[in-house]
Amino acid sequence: MELGEYVAVLRKRWLVIVAVGLLGMTAGYLLAQQTRPTYRSSSTLYVSVTRGDTVSELVQGAAYTQNLVQSYVQLASMPAVLDPVIARLGLKTTARALAPRVTADSPLNTMLIKVSAVSPDPQAAADIANATALQLARTVADLSPKAANGSASIAMTAVADALPARAPFSPRPTLNAAAGGALGLALGVLFAFVWAQMDTRVRTAKDLPTSPARATLGQIPRAKTLHRHPLAIVDDRHSLLAESYRRLRTNLQFLDASRKLRSLVVTSTVPGEGKSTTSINLALIMAENGARVLLVDADLRSPSIARICGLEGAAGLSAVLINEAEVDDVVQPWGAPGLDVLTAGLVPPNPSQLLESEAMRALLKQVRAAYDLVIVDTAPLLAVTDGAILARETDGAVVVARSRKVKRPELAEALASLDSVGATCLGLLVNSVPTSRSDSRYGYGRQPARRQPFRLGRARLSAAPPVGARLRAAAPVLERKDPPAPAEPPFDELSSSVDLGHLEGHGQKDPATALTTSSAPSGD
Repeated sequence: MELGEYVAVLRKRWLVIVAVGLLGMTAGYLLAQQTRPTYRSSSTLYVSVTRGDTVSELVQGAAYTQNLVQSYVQLASMPAVLDPVIARLGLKTTARALAPRVTADSPLNTMLIKVSAVSPDPQAAADIANATALQLARTVADLSPKAANGSASIAMTAVADALPARAPFSPRPTLNAAAGGALGLALGVLFAFVWAQMDTRVRTAKDLPTSPARATLGQIPRAKTLHRHPLAIVDDRHSLLAESYRRLRTNLQFLDASRKLRSLVVTSTVPGEGKSTTSINLALIMAENGARVLLVDADLRSPSIARICGLEGAAGLSAVLINEAEVDDVVQPWGAPGLDVLTAGLVPPNPSQLLESEAMRALLKQVRAAYDLVIVDTAPLLAVTDGAILARETDGAVVVARSRKVKRPELAEALASLDSVGATCLGLLVNSVPTSRSDSRYGYGRQPARRQPFRLGRARLSAAPPVGARLRAAAPVLERKDPPAPAEPPFDELSSSVDLGHLEGHGQKDPATALTTSSAPSGD
């Protein structure tokens, strides 16, 4: 990960990091409140040499004593010192249990020893510190070398007696809360980075597999309008969403300058990635420049093109493959001049056999000769093998990867399935990519919105026609004059209802003919 990616992870997971930090701070404070207060008192001893007639002897004695100070520090918590302390104070404990509560320390290059004791009772802490310092002085006197007259050569003198502490040494709620908060923040940052490493979902084009290299055809932004109307091109021809599909068209046209792209398959890794919506909008964009385009719904397991477009779905591809109808009889014009749609028809019991048959190859050969471009919408690659089979029979496949939906290992496995059958992957398209608010407002050729005073804007809003009337007036193609059809069933790919009543019958040769939706089950 690069520095920018680390910053992006912190910005994305900042709420989790702060929550874990606050949790750690709260835990530290509560732990401090539940901990029994302890007090600490200290007594200081001065170590000196009892003999030395000349300056040289005094210097040698001081150096000798200073070398022994660290040994005396260790001696303070040993049974030779603590057992007499326990007996003198009448403590109900042992030297081993008392040793962790007694500490001794000597500042560097000094002859001082500081003896400290910790206890829940401040007076007991002072008594233990004074008694330990006194007993340490006696023990050192007994262990030190003796002079000729029998006196000890090293003496310890108490220069500061221990006094009862006025405030507890531990716990410290403020310090414990700060330490808990710092620990929580560190754990939150660690958790955020681990989460980012374990999250293998594709989010942007940077997350697409790089080995082997695949062409990135573009990114389709996430649009809230798709929850109401999946036909982005019909809704707004100058939106950022429409421009993204035009960029996809341009990238497809420049993939191979040596030969013209005549047929392609639009598929995905798993269901729900937006392949059907991509197929429809790509077909509209291709027909926008006057090309003759055929959109084929080859997802014979869960077709959805007829339902989305509001076309007749009872007769379609399945009828052609079993020789019950001709292509010209079931092809329906729709959406834009030059765009025809071949729906899936009734769901057959053997989709794979029909799609892999000679009849399907003959059909593809026939429609490639009659149209400038044939776009085939097929099933996801990991679900069934239909997509890989059809990709081998066409110029290649466009694989749609929905942001935050598909994982990188799944996408790599889907691409490997194309390679295993010798199919060409034309490129990858990242769908439903989050965009900023400023990007979503952008549209080339669109007049920028002007800020109006609140009252003036409110007055104009009250005088404006209803939203539905404005949308019907902005429809770029023919509008049905008869009443709209009942509401269609939910669009499973977008998990929302789609009102396509104003598009039903659009592009039909006989406007009086009422179109019915397909009885086939809905799909991606």
